[in-house]
Amino acid sequence: MKIAKYILCLFFIFNISSCINMDIPPMNVVQDKDVFGTSNGISSYMARLYSCLPIEDFRYTPTRLFNHFWLVNPPSCITGEGLSRDMGGASSENVDNKIFSDLYVLIRNCNYFLETIDQYKDNYTEKELNNWKGEAYFVRAVTYHALAKRYGGVPLVNNVLKYPEQPVDQLNVPRSSEEEVWKAVSADFDNAISLLSETNQRGRATKWAAYAFKSRAMLYAGSIAKYNQIQLFDSKNGNKRVCGMDASLAQGFFQQAYDAAKAVEGHHDLYMKDWKAGDLTAQYTNYLNLFSDAASTEAIFVKEYSYPESVHGYDAYNVPAQCKGANGYSSEISPTLDYVEMFDGLPKDSKGHLDVYNADGTYKLYNNTMDIFATAEPRLRATVILPGDQFKGESIEIRRGIYVGKDDAETGKINRLLPEGNTSRYENYVNVGGKTLIISSSNANQTAYTLHDGTKMNPAGASGYFTGDGTCALSGFTIRKWLSESTPKALVLENRATQPWIEMRYAEVLLTRAEAAAELASLGKADYLSDAYSCIDKIRNRAGATLLSSSEKSSVASFTSAVRKERRKELGFENKTWWDMKRWRVADKEQQNTRYYTLMPFYADYAGKYFFDIRWDERGNTYTFDTRWYYQQIPGNAISTSNNLIIQNPGY
Repeated sequence: MKIAKYILCLFFIFNISSCINMDIPPMNVVQDKDVFGTSNGISSYMARLYSCLPIEDFRYTPTRLFNHFWLVNPPSCITGEGLSRDMGGASSENVDNKIFSDLYVLIRNCNYFLETIDQYKDNYTEKELNNWKGEAYFVRAVTYHALAKRYGGVPLVNNVLKYPEQPVDQLNVPRSSEEEVWKAVSADFDNAISLLSETNQRGRATKWAAYAFKSRAMLYAGSIAKYNQIQLFDSKNGNKRVCGMDASLAQGFFQQAYDAAKAVEGHHDLYMKDWKAGDLTAQYTNYLNLFSDAASTEAIFVKEYSYPESVHGYDAYNVPAQCKGANGYSSEISPTLDYVEMFDGLPKDSKGHLDVYNADGTYKLYNNTMDIFATAEPRLRATVILPGDQFKGESIEIRRGIYVGKDDAETGKINRLLPEGNTSRYENYVNVGGKTLIISSSNANQTAYTLHDGTKMNPAGASGYFTGDGTCALSGFTIRKWLSESTPKALVLENRATQPWIEMRYAEVLLTRAEAAAELASLGKADYLSDAYSCIDKIRNRAGATLLSSSEKSSVASFTSAVRKERRKELGFENKTWWDMKRWRVADKEQQNTRYYTLMPFYADYAGKYFFDIRWDERGNTYTFDTRWYYQQIPGNAISTSNNLIIQNPGY
């Protein structure tokens, strides 16, 4: 259908065109030849496709989804990776009607391109045409993946629907089975792989990006086939299984995931520009820098930002409180102790917690707060701002308060402030003989406390914990990954940041390769395990972590567990863990009235040293995952405008 003849407008959930016949093309309507007849026109069309790609980046949140400036309820704070002042418990995405419709608009635009471009093939070389077609298949595959991981089987619409040429009953498309959708995603990626060039402008797909994204999608599909227990059959339309797949499909999907990930080898590699063996500082710097170097060999697919055309506010919302700009935001994401304790090189007790207590239950004392992290793997420091560490040339002050009891002066020991499991606030329950033992602060405008030697100290430090202010280090930590170290404080403003989002990097490809190999081994095909061990050790070596132990390789189950843990460490705060928890079907098990741990640093006045207290988030927040969320609710207007041909997912 020629744009030259019609004005297109959105109709129904799939952007079905309601058309007004025009004898003469209006001068203000862009015609097909203007778009598809020139390289500049096609570049503009492609830019629109990429701008609408459902990438869960800096501007994504589960409550506002894509391309929103306000970063509230970040994904990492519904997974246990972090705490947020705006989160009070577990939640799912709030996918509104418009988002569902918009994804089909994007699919339609891909379809329109693929059906139209050959009419102008004489204007271009075969290589140009193939690459553009490959990009359209790539975008369509990524979009269907975004739909399938949320809803299961969705309508497959791989041609341009035309109204009024087609009757309405042909325009209402029922849900395909979940198996059909994942196979269609695979086919689209295969088409993209066969057509795309090996290189492209940054921010656009290459052959290797298509392989990498295919590996991600097929790993998800294999996980659903193996672990999902939720079933839904569409009795209205051939009894297709729109939620769930036969377990026998898992091996095929995992094999595709492994093969696609393996194909990327030799074309991308881990970022090692600043890495030095045995040098923890160099390894920390190397890991930190990989997220700002979008041109590195590790970066496979990047979403670019530039001021003032396209910006985000990640820094303004997440810098430590002492580094915030004029808008007053900070510390939206405070990594949990649960996340921090996954890393190597930390002293731990028998429960896997940081070992902060003496055998008699009193606190271990430290000269400064960084002492306990002295041997931690460098990747941790590059991911999380630890209390007392450097950021933007400043020591980040994070304290829960000042301990003013005198018992340590005589004994050198400080008794535990609150019993283990106590969920009360420190100020309300810590006293001896009616005397306050803790001096804290309600906000950043603190009154300095005079220590016993006459010097003054702010009770909470410059970055919190402030008892009445959520813009602080709620967990005893703040996030470092993605933050710009070089941006001046005056420019740490909402909608001002421009660092790129690396959506796909080679580390994820290695993790996918290892996990797919482990899953194949669990299904009786152990051919690739040694290769999988090598993938994980490459990542751990770069991270400064301990290489795989014999116990982690002692069984397929042990290795699978190690791979999953490695994914969480390596991909933390990259908006991947939420989907991992869902495809593994473990979210409801991990979040059953769950509370997450914090690490609260205190300065002991009379000892002149620091100690740490481990406890649950003292705000009392608990997390319970609703199993309905494994498949999300299909928007009501998608059902109603299909004349109820589309059926709802279970539990809604």
